Amino acid sequence: MSRKYFGTDGVRGHVGEHPMTVDFALRLASAAARVLAPEGGSVLIGKDTRLSGYMFESALEAGFVAAGVDVNLIGPLPTPGVAYMTQRFGCDFGVVISASHNPYEDNGIKFFDGSGGKLSDALEAEIEKHLDGPPTTVESRRLGRAARVDKSRSHYQDFCASTLPPGTNLEGLKIVIDCANGAAYKVAPRVLADLGAEIIPIGCSPNGRNINDGCGSTQPGLLQLTVPGVRAHVGIALDGDGDRLVMVDHLGRIVDGDQLLYVIAKGRHAEGSLRGAVVGTVMSNLGLEHALADLGIGFRRAAVGDRYVLAMLRECGGQLGGETSGHLLCLDRTTTGDGLVAALQVLAIMKQTGASLAELAVAMPRYPQVLLNVRTSRRLDPKSSPEIEAAVQAAEQRLAGTGRVVLRASGTEPVIRVMVEGRDEAQVRAEADGLAAVVGRVAAA
Repeated sequence: MSRKYFGTDGVRGHVGEHPMTVDFALRLASAAARVLAPEGGSVLIGKDTRLSGYMFESALEAGFVAAGVDVNLIGPLPTPGVAYMTQRFGCDFGVVISASHNPYEDNGIKFFDGSGGKLSDALEAEIEKHLDGPPTTVESRRLGRAARVDKSRSHYQDFCASTLPPGTNLEGLKIVIDCANGAAYKVAPRVLADLGAEIIPIGCSPNGRNINDGCGSTQPGLLQLTVPGVRAHVGIALDGDGDRLVMVDHLGRIVDGDQLLYVIAKGRHAEGSLRGAVVGTVMSNLGLEHALADLGIGFRRAAVGDRYVLAMLRECGGQLGGETSGHLLCLDRTTTGDGLVAALQVLAIMKQTGASLAELAVAMPRYPQVLLNVRTSRRLDPKSSPEIEAAVQAAEQRLAGTGRVVLRASGTEPVIRVMVEGRDEAQVRAEADGLAAVVGRVAAA
């Protein structure tokens, strides 16, 4: 279903430029209230640490109150924490103000339904239908109220800890935790420390402008240096809104979302609790598929975006899924992708088996994979270009069944992602460079 403003993860853009303006946020709140709480109700609003979060929080609050919806303001909290607390509070829906892994100059607005799940494409399209009209203001006796509920974030911390197997703690583990100067900067270190881990926090001093800046899951270089430097057992890197996870082993090597998904799936399989197929995306490494097959575990690929992974998990009755980037879904523990919860599952397996993260991850071979982002000045569907399609077919013929090619438009940035994967790294690099050049030429035409 065509949507003008909603992408794969809510509405997102550069602050001050349409649609990320105060005026649009006010109208978006009013439109969402009409669709999600037409007779009044309540909403929970959380955010990350971006400076612009304050103005969007105020605009959304005004729009919801004017539409007759009670507003609960929980302040900085990871996106999955807002999903959980929306359900716990019994709110009709929840809102997160965040641009996830993007720089602080960007921001975004995304929604959860009352069960803590992401909205369907159809509901987002319905909200967009109401955006052209002026904001609604109900009669005075029906106006909503607003309240700050910051202290209730401790419920989310307790929930995260409860996802560990009964009797499991983290005593004896030295962990470096990098919160990207983002939404998890308070709750993640507290959860790990309360469970008995010795923690070294980095990226936990937000100033409104340093979110994702040289830290977090998209820039884990500092974490890679710190973990072996302080002789930690493992490192955890979250992104700005806390729903993405990358880990670092004791040698300072990155363990990505595919490898972490394998570790969790193998652990669940060994204890006999794994249900259904594991779901990745078209971008998931071929090594994950082969490693799971060796264990007798089914694997399916969804479109990129954790919402599509979730939809396929529900379709096939599975419980584990995720993306290479670190969006991991453990539906036997929670309703949405949660970086901290996923990290706790890996730490629990380390404790139960006595194995290091390096030992757990080594069983999944990672085939060489090159991902290039080609920036475009206009919307471009790679499949609509005969020149790009011909280049893709030629590359696939040269790979001769030993690799894969995936081209897709990003749902959050004006880029085309070119991914080539195969057994021969030099060939993979050459094919990716060639395809990126073709995409760049077509985009500039």
